[in-house]
Amino acid sequence: MVFNTFLESVVKIKHIALFGEASHAKMSPPDRLELAKRMKEKAKSAKKAGVLALFYPSDLGNTNLVLILRKTYKGAHSAQVGFPGGKYEDQDKDLLVTAVRETKEEVGVPEHMVNIIKPMSPLYIPPSNFIVHPYVGVSEQTPQFIKQETEVEDIIEVDLLDFLNDKNTITTKVPTSFNVEVDVPAFQLNGHVVWGATAMMLGEIKDLLKQVL
Repeated sequence: MVFNTFLESVVKIKHIALFGEASHAKMSPPDRLELAKRMKEKAKSAKKAGVLALFYPSDLGNTNLVLILRKTYKGAHSAQVGFPGGKYEDQDKDLLVTAVRETKEEVGVPEHMVNIIKPMSPLYIPPSNFIVHPYVGVSEQTPQFIKQETEVEDIIEVDLLDFLNDKNTITTKVPTSFNVEVDVPAFQLNGHVVWGATAMMLGEIKDLLKQVL
């Protein structure tokens, strides 16, 4: 989709109510609801994070979305695809500041290039005990991405039409902590399988965009 066309339409999502759990549930792993219930008390003291779904024009003028492949490390989200973003820091005015600051740190997009369109539904992530606050934003310029070598393995530029294409919503098998594989809904994007919390947040963004595009 031509970016100028997208830009004219995406602002309409400001006036649409969020889908929240209805969207999240469609892309949720089967055991997530039960796990979230078991961690209900712990969730009250969950850490906070802000992430950014940033849309921008490609070199050809089409609409892209940037995601990142995280480095392999000892943690719940090792080697997974996610949004640029990260943990709230004390110096951050709010979680929007967190999302934009972390986006600059992880993929090199300066704050002045980011225009926030809408905050999305927060999502609790039981394995890491985080509540993640996603934001949809646009850059009217094509970013010159610079990855943060210590945290980002790769920058993934996803064409909007590929993201919206229902054929790229799949079911995949992932291992559980008990070495049992379970079927989970996921997105197949640029050769990467995106599942879990990122897929759930992407699901709500996709549902919202389909109302206006």
